[in-house]
This record gives sequence, C-alpha cells and structure tokens, in this order.
Amino acid sequence: MKEVLKDLPQKAKEKHSENKKFFGKLRKKPPKNLDYIMQELHNDEFQRTDCLSCGNCCRTTGPLFTNNDIVRISKHLRLKPQMFIEQYLRIDEDQDYVLQTVPCSFLGPDNYCSIYEVRPKACREFPHTDRKKFQQISQLTLKNVSICPAAYNIVEEMKKQIKL
Repeated sequence: MKEVLKDLPQKAKEKHSENKKFFGKLRKKPPKNLDYIMQELHNDEFQRTDCLSCGNCCRTTGPLFTNNDIVRISKHLRLKPQMFIEQYLRIDEDQDYVLQTVPCSFLGPDNYCSIYEVRPKACREFPHTDRKKFQQISQLTLKNVSICPAAYNIVEEMKKQIKL
C-alpha cells in the first residue's frame, strides 16, 4: 500500500486533464443508469480495498463537520459542543468547521478511528463514489482520486464502462 500511496498523486496528476474532460461530458449528458453503475463500481472496488491498510484520507485531509456531527461527537466524547470545537476544530475560509490539525486527531497508529461509530458524515460517505447524482460532485472526485486509491480505481473503471 505504501508504494501505491507514493505513486498516487503523480498518477492522478497525469490523468487530471483526461478526467476533467470526462467529467465535463458526464455533467452535460449523464447516462440514465449512472447511479446504478456507480453503486456497482463502488461496491466492487471496496470488496478489494481495505481502508485500514491505507488511511490516507485521514492522514492527509480533514472532513467538514456539520452541526449534527459536532453535537453527536461531543456527546460521545462527553464534552460540551463548544469545548469540542475549541479543542479540535477551526473555521476555514469557507466558514466551515474543519479539523485544527491533519492527520486527524482521532486516527490511531493502526489506522483505526477512535470515534468511528460517530464519525462525521463526510467521513462516513468518503470517497463519495456511491453518491446519487454522482455527476454533480466531479470537482470533489477530481480531488479525491489523488488521495484515495479506491476512488482512483473507480474513476478509471468508470471511464472504461461509460463511453461519452
């Protein structure tokens, strides 16, 4: 996995313009069965991919925290929401709550998440490759293929299956 992660940013960079062009076409004319195709590609890839052997998303990026996330996680940690915010979060340039530091404070050395059962929505849904109306998140997906080997593989397979 270390070798895959070392090569991933370069591989994603090499595919960036091809992917951007593909997603541009996909946004204009998505296949009627796109959600079904993406669900299948996502499920197939995650039969092969073990996130615990990777953890790159948690080491290199931070999720957005919704108000619901903050309430749920702070309750789990037995902190008042404001204390949780002060200890772990900051407001970014888009006025969203994000982690103060990366890698994630809740990531263990074994790639296990100490708040897994109450993790933020953004973490539960990452890399968002099984999302409905997938064509609407192409900018996010372009970013995620350089972080997540599974997202990279899903996009490569998607381009083979969907001829635009």
